[in-house]
Amino acid sequence: MTSAAANPVAARNESALSVFLIFLRLGLTSFGGPIAHLGYFRAEFVDRRRWLDEVHYADVVALSQFLPGPASSKVGIIIGTLRAGIPGALAAWLGFTAPSALAMVAFGYGVTQLGGLAGSPWLHGLKIVAVAVVAQAVWGMARSLCPDRERQAIMAVAAVLTLAVPSSLGQIGAIIAGALIGWRALPGEVIALTPLPVRISRWWSIASIVLFVALLVGLPFAAVSTGSHGVAVFEAFYRSGSLVFGGGHVVLPLLQASTVQTGWVDGDAFLAGYGAAQAVPGPLFTFSAYLGTVMQSYPNGWVGGLFCLVGIFLPSFFLAIGPLPFWDWIRRHPGMRSVLKGVNAAVVGLLLAALYNPVWTSAIHAPMDFAIALIAFLLLSFWKTPPWLVVFLGAAGAAAIAAV
Repeated sequence: MTSAAANPVAARNESALSVFLIFLRLGLTSFGGPIAHLGYFRAEFVDRRRWLDEVHYADVVALSQFLPGPASSKVGIIIGTLRAGIPGALAAWLGFTAPSALAMVAFGYGVTQLGGLAGSPWLHGLKIVAVAVVAQAVWGMARSLCPDRERQAIMAVAAVLTLAVPSSLGQIGAIIAGALIGWRALPGEVIALTPLPVRISRWWSIASIVLFVALLVGLPFAAVSTGSHGVAVFEAFYRSGSLVFGGGHVVLPLLQASTVQTGWVDGDAFLAGYGAAQAVPGPLFTFSAYLGTVMQSYPNGWVGGLFCLVGIFLPSFFLAIGPLPFWDWIRRHPGMRSVLKGVNAAVVGLLLAALYNPVWTSAIHAPMDFAIALIAFLLLSFWKTPPWLVVFLGAAGAAAIAAV
């Protein structure tokens, strides 16, 4: 029998309130976009709290990468589900999303001039810290998930493919390539794995998948048949959350087409909100809350912000919860073990590519930028400094250098 000490995932249950508070702190300090968020999550739940081991965390990341929607938010929803069931999923999402959503609603109520903060030294410092966070994640995951030449080669191929095709197609192609190479080239031995303690039934899983498809297909018909502006808005944001792979900035063209080209949001207001979104922590998908707030017709204001926020994130719940009860069987199957070895190595390659572009290229412009990133990496990796403190020190350091 597997003991609790041998299974860090199942060592103890968490209350939904505990999950909420942990993710709330992450939501207040996780700057740098979805790839950096995965680094923060790894530091919190693999290194510090040991809720997941490296392999389980990589599997969760791989599952989220296979599915559309915001990758880091889906990872958070899955981790919350594993620790506290459906209430934990809601608590994780709310804690991680609320800070940036509230900030974006505030921008929508008249402080969009703070979008100019996007070029400030403090924000530049936060981007530099993101370099260190992603580098730490790549370093740790590569050591455990790419221990041999075959998987190191898969990591390199995935990184090159992702950089050569800088879009969601490149990311999906890299994962598929990793899966195919793993299936053909890596051994798929049957091993004893500590199962993920999924606290939901398969009925929840099936219901999630059915609801996801039903809303994706049915909402466009409902919008046309009712002529309701509210239904049309909800359908546009639900569709964006359902169909975009890669998350983050990839969703912006879809939202621009759905809101600016339809006349729902002014083009200048859209760009101002986009600038503001770069200055807040948490998922970039909370840009939807800003768009809902500045809509030119009802639903708008805080009601519109909440309306659009739920619309764009709802598919993530369905797609994160739906596959979970079947995930252990997939991981234990010998053929799937080979596939997942390749996929896990490819995920490291994706992180490695993202470390260069956009994380490194958008943050490291001068020797002092590199110096701050190096110090932040040492603080995180070797001196075990709390990430929130590293975030503050990195931002303050960049601001101090700019003031000289």
